[in-house]
Amino acid sequence: MTYSERLLIGQSAPMKEVRRLIELAAPSTTTILVQGETGVGKEVVARAIHEQSERKGKLVSVNCSAIPSELLESELFGHEKGAFTGAEKTRAGRFEMANGGTLFLDEIGDMPLPLQAKLLRALESRTIQRVGGGTDVPVDFRLVCATHQNIEADIEQGKFRADLFYRINVFPVQLPALAQRAVDIPLLVKALCDRMVKENKQLAVPTFSESAFAELMRYPWPGNVRELRNVLERACLLFPGRQVEGPEIANNLLKIKVPDPVEEQDALWEATADMAPIIFDNEPTEAPLPHPSHYQDWFSFFDNIDMRRHLQDVEVVLIEAALRKSDGMISAAADSLKLRRTTLIEKMKKFMIEKPVN
Repeated sequence: MTYSERLLIGQSAPMKEVRRLIELAAPSTTTILVQGETGVGKEVVARAIHEQSERKGKLVSVNCSAIPSELLESELFGHEKGAFTGAEKTRAGRFEMANGGTLFLDEIGDMPLPLQAKLLRALESRTIQRVGGGTDVPVDFRLVCATHQNIEADIEQGKFRADLFYRINVFPVQLPALAQRAVDIPLLVKALCDRMVKENKQLAVPTFSESAFAELMRYPWPGNVRELRNVLERACLLFPGRQVEGPEIANNLLKIKVPDPVEEQDALWEATADMAPIIFDNEPTEAPLPHPSHYQDWFSFFDNIDMRRHLQDVEVVLIEAALRKSDGMISAAADSLKLRRTTLIEKMKKFMIEKPVN
């Protein structure tokens, strides 16, 4: 088992592609941009890239959104003694700490514009200047960036430098949302539970029935893998060492409610009386096309839904998929979507979708 397989759990097609990209790019010094929703595991990807890169230095991580902008420059580039009030001695920044290793800049879309210019200079010259200093300090680092934002849209709004984006977007890696790889959830549950037991030997981890896995795979997971881990920790507190069933996932874990033993047993028998068993094959299968009736359960999990934006996102995904399938041939893509060619062209203009380049 490779390092990527140990860190990036899953046998779905999207995760196999992510691991393939990492194994291809890791040995090089190419700058990598990891994109994906919050909670999908972008820092895990950075760790896998570093471990397979054979670089001798450390992996140094910085969350650009978690550090106030007035402190971020000093955190990244370091400072000289007396550079500002409180700078009592010279301090090396994260760039120098990552010398010979990998620097991971998480949420780079939140980096202030003035710092973006300094980052661009560091990338191009491989030197940095500490705050309050005038001497160039050479640094040998491999840069991995991550963001959940649409940086192209930020460029249009003047929030992000186009030249920096082109410099960091040399090798993009797109991490799928957990809902896009629901077939991986049983493997993820086992891996996360094993990790929690390793961290806390006293933890009584529950087991999950087939109906529980079915409920977990049906949930849309807006918080992705991070939210799944939270649910598993919650399960350890509410159902220590016992088997969790489907109704308990929906009623006690996705919605926090301490179970009552009597009500729980009655509800369990009632809910599972006519339930057919769900069989999980060793080989994962891709999820079928979602049925409109699946959205009936949305308000069981959330209070509201931005219907217009959600439907627009679905249109964009389907159009891009059809264009990839047809190798950019608009007529063939329109046929697969059962649209007129002119209608598809209008939608591509509206959503600013470009034909894929082979």
